[in-house]
Amino acid sequence: MAISTTDPRTGEVVKTYDELTDEQLEDRLSRAAAAASSYRLTGFEERAGWLRAAADILDKRTDEVAEMMTLEMGKTKKAAAAEATKCATVLRYYADHAAGFLADEPVDPDSVNASKAYGRYLPLGVVLAIMPWNFPLWQAMRFAAPALAAGNVGLLKHASNVPQTALFMEELFRDAGFPDDVFSTLLIGSSKVDAVLRDDRVAAATLTGSEGAGVAVATTAGEVLKKVVLELGGSDAFVVMPSADLAQAAKVATTSRCQNNGQSCIAAKRFIVHTDVYDEFVSLFTKELQSLVVGDPMEDGTDVGPLATEQGRADVEELVKDAVDKGAEVLVGGERPDRDGWWYPPTLLAGVTEDMDMFLEEVFGPVAQVHRATDIDDAIRIANATRFGLGSNAWTNDPEEQEVFVRDLAAGQTFINGMVTSFPPLPFGGVKASGHGRELAAAGIREFMNLKTVWVGR
Repeated sequence: MAISTTDPRTGEVVKTYDELTDEQLEDRLSRAAAAASSYRLTGFEERAGWLRAAADILDKRTDEVAEMMTLEMGKTKKAAAAEATKCATVLRYYADHAAGFLADEPVDPDSVNASKAYGRYLPLGVVLAIMPWNFPLWQAMRFAAPALAAGNVGLLKHASNVPQTALFMEELFRDAGFPDDVFSTLLIGSSKVDAVLRDDRVAAATLTGSEGAGVAVATTAGEVLKKVVLELGGSDAFVVMPSADLAQAAKVATTSRCQNNGQSCIAAKRFIVHTDVYDEFVSLFTKELQSLVVGDPMEDGTDVGPLATEQGRADVEELVKDAVDKGAEVLVGGERPDRDGWWYPPTLLAGVTEDMDMFLEEVFGPVAQVHRATDIDDAIRIANATRFGLGSNAWTNDPEEQEVFVRDLAAGQTFINGMVTSFPPLPFGGVKASGHGRELAAAGIREFMNLKTVWVGR
């Protein structure tokens, strides 16, 4: 795939970029390793100042950055602006909390026959971040903010269709005052990732992306014994029980399924509704989906823009066609409009069965499937009948049911009566084929640290 900005509204290539040559890549790796040797000696207070400066720059350039993201991958400009604001928030969060999260962890010296003993968090060094296009600033920033706060150095290999966003991140940290080469963007294709990860100067890697990409990176990391964090795909369940506020659940279901034009790993994708409220919820959900405005993502009134890539839309169309050919019923949408660009409308399917590809695969577009459950056990069975386990929603006002969902939904996150999202103070990640390791919160900043045991004799 060429490294280029292509406007998904029209399919027009706006700007192309040359891939780094082998010599240029080697130079970047060498400079990153050199930067790591000195950057690790900086203090928390100094790093916090640079993080806050980066946040201030983002605040001032929000409109410009939002327009850039919308041009590159089609999310609505208002959503892109919110993404930039969220990135400023996580920068300030780690500026405020990194020192506390990474403080020494003392133990009773008498218990280990020492004068003092403790655990100390030390940075690993150069960390490679392999990031996707769907939240091009946020997903890279939720790696960068804790990594830089901790004293690590970042190398960003971003998706090839968001090069401007990738280059902006390097510029942002440089302009904020971080030392040279502490954060660098690598304009390279996916074929060069393996060699970078195997390079002795790279200590670890984090990847947000597809299941296949995760397997490839994890395989290499295992062969060279390097730490890796993986946040992969999701096919999140959204369970609705009789005690739920159905109108509110339908509104949130619509937002969750169609946010980012339906291209979100933690979007609710499978809607599992108790039979007693199935018809009412589906009616409400249908009306909410039909009310969405599909249009130019640069316009304030637009709810859903185009998909980011031509291949992405083809994948969505193929899954919908397979389901319909095998008997699924289209309640809303289901056919792309006849226009330039990579558009696909909000779509709702009923009657999806296990023999349909959609039942097991992640649908990366604004397509929802609704299932009828006989009781809570049946709902959990359907929810867990997937290899994914990223997020999950449960809508119920019954405290006992809430506890059952928290206990039994196989996912890295369960949100009760609300939409799955990521917050800097909460750990983020999945189980099963959705990956392993955690981002954000204290857990995220500790992923790429050496927790060294220190023992001092009497």
